[in-house]
Amino acid sequence: MTHAVVDLDEDGRLLVPGTRTPVPEARVAEHLARHLRVPERATDLYVYVHGWQTGAQAAVRAADALIGRAVRLGRESPTAYPGLAARGYRPWCVVVRWPSSSRPSLGGYRRIRDRAHAMSGPGRGQAGFVIGHLLGYLDAARGRPDGPEVLANRAGQYLHLVGHSFGGRFLCEAVQWAAERPAAGPKVLGWSGPTDPARPFTVDSALVFQMAAPRDAFDRLFPGLFPEPGRPGAPLRGPLVLTHSRWDRATGFWHLRAEGLPGIGHSGAGPAPVRQFSTALLATDTPYRKGVLDHPIVNVDAGRVFRGSAVGRRLAPAGAHSDFQHPESAHLLLSLAAFSR
Repeated sequence: MTHAVVDLDEDGRLLVPGTRTPVPEARVAEHLARHLRVPERATDLYVYVHGWQTGAQAAVRAADALIGRAVRLGRESPTAYPGLAARGYRPWCVVVRWPSSSRPSLGGYRRIRDRAHAMSGPGRGQAGFVIGHLLGYLDAARGRPDGPEVLANRAGQYLHLVGHSFGGRFLCEAVQWAAERPAAGPKVLGWSGPTDPARPFTVDSALVFQMAAPRDAFDRLFPGLFPEPGRPGAPLRGPLVLTHSRWDRATGFWHLRAEGLPGIGHSGAGPAPVRQFSTALLATDTPYRKGVLDHPIVNVDAGRVFRGSAVGRRLAPAGAHSDFQHPESAHLLLSLAAFSR
C-alpha cells in the first residue's frame, strides 16, 4: 500500500511539504494536482484523517497499518470478498495530518474539539476548502466506476473516507462545508454542473472509528451530508459506518463532561435525518451481508474488540478510544470496499 500526505496548520491551511508555509488559497488546486498523482493501478482511493493525540508519523503509521491489514485479509481469504475478485484490491491513501495534540485533560479535549471546528467550519477555517479541493481532485482524476471499461486499471477507482475520533468530526464538517459553498465561489467538490450533469461527485463509503461528536451530530451539525428530496447530489451516497465501544472513555467520560452527553464513539449515533441500522463488529471469519451495511448510517458495536486498557489494568485517560487497530476493523474496511463494486 502506498500513500501521500497532506499537512494542514491550525487554521486548516494547506502547507507546502516540509515547511510551515501555507499554500495560497488561489493555488490549492494547482498544488494538489502537482503533488498528488493518483496511481492508475490503484483500485481504491482512501482519504484518512486522524484524531486526538496523534503525531504526524503516528498518523501515517495508523493509516498504513489499517489498510495493510485489509490488503493481507484480501490475499488470505479472496473468496470472502467476492466484490473484489474481478479487479483485485490495490489501495492508495492520502493521509490528512493536522495539529491534534493536547494535554490529556478536559481542557485539552475542549481545546482540540474547538480547533477541529474552527479549522473546518465557516469563518476563517480553510480545511473545508482544502479537503473539498482534495476530494474534487481525486474524484476528477480517478477512473470512473460507472465509466466505460477501457483498461482494467481505469475501469473503476472507488473513493472512501476513513476517520478516527475528531478526525471523523473534522471530515464530516469539512465535507459538508465544502459542499454548501455558494455557486459563485471556487469550484471544490466536483459537483455535477453545466459541463457534466451526468457525473455528480460521490463518496463510495465512509468509515469513522470512535467519532468524537455528540450523538445528535447528524441531525444538528451535519444534515447536509446525505441525499434528500431536491438534493440528490449530496456528498455521501454510500454508507456512513460508525464504530462505538462502551470502553471508550474519551467519548464517554470526557465527552460527557465537555459537551453534556456521551459521544458517538461511546454510544453510537442518536437522532439523524436518515435511517440507521445497528450491528456488531464481526470476526474476520464471519462475512458481512450487504443488507447489514447498505444503510445511510450504520452503527457498529465494537465493544467486544475495542477494549483498550479499560479491562484488567488501571484506566487510561482515553480508555479504548484509540484501540481500533484490529483485524476485525480491517475486515469491516475491506467489506465496504467489496460492496462498493
